[in-house]
Amino acid sequence: MADVVYILRCGDGTLYTGWTNDLEKRLTAHAAGKGGKYTRARLPVALVYTETCESAHEARSREWHIKRLTRAEKLRLINKKERAEHEKDRA
Repeated sequence: MADVVYILRCGDGTLYTGWTNDLEKRLTAHAAGKGGKYTRARLPVALVYTETCESAHEARSREWHIKRLTRAEKLRLINKKERAEHEKDRA
């Protein structure tokens, strides 16, 4: 399994950043209201960003850095990845 940093858009429009080594299991937990205190109170959640890391240490470090970004910076990060994936799909 890969270590992944992810961003969720919560039902109230806020963004939640986390990391996991089992994304599918973690997303299921979030959706069931068992993923964390923050997201439990802000359901539903939608996955809007993922970034695969080489190790758990790298994932935790990247999570720490993303959490320190402003909301605008996080939205730019999300949009940049969406544009790159869209371009990849068109190629």
